[in-house]
Amino acid sequence: MKLVSFNNGRLGVVHGDVVVDITELGGVDPAFWPPVGMVKIIEAFLTQEAQIRDAIHNAPRVALSDVRLDAPVRWPNKVVAFPANYYAHIDEMRTGNGSGLISRFKASGQGFFLKANSSLSGPADAIVLPPLADREIHHECELGIVIGKRGRGIPESASKEYVFGFTCLLDMVVRGKEERVMRKSYDTFCPTGPWITTADEINDFENISLSLTVNGELRQQASTRDLIVTIPEMIAMSSAVMTLEPGDIIATGTPAGVGPVRAGDLVEISIDGVGTMRLPVVQGEIGEHSVWSASKAELPV
Repeated sequence: MKLVSFNNGRLGVVHGDVVVDITELGGVDPAFWPPVGMVKIIEAFLTQEAQIRDAIHNAPRVALSDVRLDAPVRWPNKVVAFPANYYAHIDEMRTGNGSGLISRFKASGQGFFLKANSSLSGPADAIVLPPLADREIHHECELGIVIGKRGRGIPESASKEYVFGFTCLLDMVVRGKEERVMRKSYDTFCPTGPWITTADEINDFENISLSLTVNGELRQQASTRDLIVTIPEMIAMSSAVMTLEPGDIIATGTPAGVGPVRAGDLVEISIDGVGTMRLPVVQGEIGEHSVWSASKAELPV
């Protein structure tokens, strides 16, 4: 099943070339703030799945081509991100920085960080670059894991029970040595979508292929079999520290091939069995601050 948020607050299921409207099952008015309808759908999915499947045949529908898709989960409790989670990406980061220093940044040794929820954007939104003339802003192609139920101290052996589904995710970043959360939390720096593909449609969590192109040029390509910290380990590690909630998103880390994007570029991320997003890059006018000129970009993390 593919679940979408669309038209600024409505909820739906993609069925072929149409979107079936299941907004009423979310129990939240589309105009309600904060937009927690999808979180409620995820939290109640086990009890509502039969109703959702019935709605596929009976509820109002609209052509997929006629809707504007939003970020699938617009208001998660948190976005958890794992850095340096592919060895090939660590190798490219190591160049010129010393292996001892970079080795500290492996996800297996460093753990995770959080991205601001306000950095989330959807498949119909542009990536907006802040006006930082002397900084590179890089794309990072990632798989997004959507958590399905509340859990704390989850063992790896039970991790699959907590995976609701998957989505495409880009972890955009200003390269430099400032705090990672600041460099990765600009508005539109976490595009997700085009929908949530439920976990039952993915046969093998350990062999999900993903790729990214910029203007048609292949930049990144990998599989979840190449992860340093696996999906079960990510769920166990993050839930050891904090309670995972329905709708939480885990960004699994990026493979090798990260690189700069510029206004006018078209970034495309594709994940087998999950979906594809095509995102234009535009230049923004907000985001300059003295902190960016006070320190220089020294470490590309």
